[in-house]
Amino acid sequence: MNRKLSVALALALAAGAAPALAAEGALDIVAWPGYIERGESDKAYDWVSGFEQATGCKVRVKTAATSDEMVSLMNQGGYDLVTASGDASLRLIYGKKVQPIDVSRIPSWSKIDERLKSAPWHTVDGKHYGTPYQWGPNVLLYSTQVFKEAPSSWSVVFEPQTLPDGQPNKGRVQAYDGAIYIADAALYLMHKRPELGIKDPYELNETQYAAVLEVLRQQHALIQRYWHDANVQVQDFTSEGIAASGSWPFQVNTLLAAKQAVASTIPVEGATGWADTTMLHAEAKHPDCAYLWMEHSLQPKVQGDVAAWFGSVPAVPTACDGNELLGAEGCKTNGIDKMQQVHFWKTPISKCAQGSCVPYSRWTSDYIAIMGGR
Repeated sequence: MNRKLSVALALALAAGAAPALAAEGALDIVAWPGYIERGESDKAYDWVSGFEQATGCKVRVKTAATSDEMVSLMNQGGYDLVTASGDASLRLIYGKKVQPIDVSRIPSWSKIDERLKSAPWHTVDGKHYGTPYQWGPNVLLYSTQVFKEAPSSWSVVFEPQTLPDGQPNKGRVQAYDGAIYIADAALYLMHKRPELGIKDPYELNETQYAAVLEVLRQQHALIQRYWHDANVQVQDFTSEGIAASGSWPFQVNTLLAAKQAVASTIPVEGATGWADTTMLHAEAKHPDCAYLWMEHSLQPKVQGDVAAWFGSVPAVPTACDGNELLGAEGCKTNGIDKMQQVHFWKTPISKCAQGSCVPYSRWTSDYIAIMGGR
């Protein structure tokens, strides 16, 4: 198959209905929760059914809660695509688990936000290893019953303190169950302790790294749960009295839809964040369906619907215009103007701008120890 098939898909979807195209008939995707919806949670949010009807590619989705889980699943094989964040994408590229894509087979490549087209988390040696999908910040989710005004600093989850309702934060805050969360503490210290000289929260020398780990060890005594399941965090904010946590817009939207007393903010320090890329497995069994999906995923309607459901920002800017689900202010609400405040996830490596930095393997082992109270 070649570019003609992707063009046929674009025409078929634009027409609203068309006979199935000649592809392999199946597609297996590893994705973040909420990224691949077929209307089962809400009939208004379905960007799978039309694709299946137009292409004949039956979509099967395996959700993953963390980037480490995504890497593990891709290492096992059996999947065609993965919606990988920046802390997974380079591991997959250098581990030879994904392959460069042929952008000529993706007619809508030209629609992608220029800030994302050649981003370093999916572009290596001039080769693109996927199509940008969505991006957004890791926000500070908080209870409006506890905070009458938005917290101004991430200190509410890192430092022992009394919250505005007169109660301590101990046992009422959460942290992300993933080693990349070390970067959140590093970002906090970039502002609290500028003498450490942290310039990039993903590039830490030994002295900087030790200081960051100390913050996380102190935080351990405050933590109610290290979360990795977005739906479990939603339940915790609903019934467990959680006051604040780093979170995704997906949980914020879910809680607000359920009329829970929550809000979110990006504090003064800024935020870490994710720019996710749909990447093609090196041994994909259904490459034609995969290319058809990558083209489909860049359609403005799909991009806008995903952004509305997940609370993310589209990789295709025109998706912000006229999407019924996203609304006129949806992209602004989700942070399209805040990219400069976001430090996107990327895999920490030993060779860095400082010369030598602590690699991700150390981040993983040390964070597991911290979560275990060591």
